[in-house]
Amino acid sequence: MRLVFAGTPEFAVPSLVAAASRQEVVAVYTQPDRPAGRGRVLAPSPVKRAAIERGIPVLQPESLKSQVSRDALAALQPDLLVVVAYGLILPPKILAIPKFGCWNVHASLLPRWRGAAPIQRAIEAGDAQTGVCLMQMEAGLDTGPVLLSQSLAIGADENGGQLHDRLAALGAQTLADGLGLLRAGMRPVPRPQPAEGVTYAHKLDKAEAKLDWSQPAAVLANKVRAFNPWPMAEAMVAGERLRIHAATALALDHGAAPGSLLAAGRDGLDVACGQGALRIRTLQREGGKAITAADFLNARRDLQRS
Repeated sequence: MRLVFAGTPEFAVPSLVAAASRQEVVAVYTQPDRPAGRGRVLAPSPVKRAAIERGIPVLQPESLKSQVSRDALAALQPDLLVVVAYGLILPPKILAIPKFGCWNVHASLLPRWRGAAPIQRAIEAGDAQTGVCLMQMEAGLDTGPVLLSQSLAIGADENGGQLHDRLAALGAQTLADGLGLLRAGMRPVPRPQPAEGVTYAHKLDKAEAKLDWSQPAAVLANKVRAFNPWPMAEAMVAGERLRIHAATALALDHGAAPGSLLAAGRDGLDVACGQGALRIRTLQREGGKAITAADFLNARRDLQRS
């Protein structure tokens, strides 16, 4: 087969590796190099780096809406376009070019969590389960029929970064399964998504990282998990702005004002919430690195209460 792959972030790299395992990927599309780091130097995407390592030609158009873009893709004579977190809209005329259309690896069990941030939104909502879908793309946002899907349980303490890595691997495995069926002449049967249960995973915003202590502790604990490693939850605690890497919800009846420090020990800092308390276990001071609550208290001996 002649495969074309379109993807940009680290999540897409395992899928590219799976697609390229038989040297069938004739080109890779990825977003243009973007400024990165303190020096704001143009940097290639993770997918671009992986493609170059494998000697696969890379295309980086700003958009796929022009006739030039359509002609460039058509010239590759693709049997299939595989899309994984590409980040650019694929117009209907692009979707129609490959012989078998376009397949998308999406990190949720559709129709739940269509959109940009399905991994983080699943954790934030307290979902016990998620997974990946291999979807036949159409014009709508993640609305196409599902070809294959696999589910997995979300760990009670699992954060966004950890779940990201597991789903990236599961997505690559699901894509490999689909490609294997297609090679064998057993094209996966598209199953329309049900109309019920549609939710949207809106793009993460850094403003969401600021915790509101009036919310229940269980809600805040999910946010801490979901927003690690980005945008990372933050809050004022004991007069300091801290980034919170890991925390646990405690079912406490405290009667204290939200945001009050209830206890500070080696196991964590217990902060009053609108309902219950949040025990902060790993944190980061401004300009510092991630440390345990015990290390934080060694520097803030004034807080050692319990």
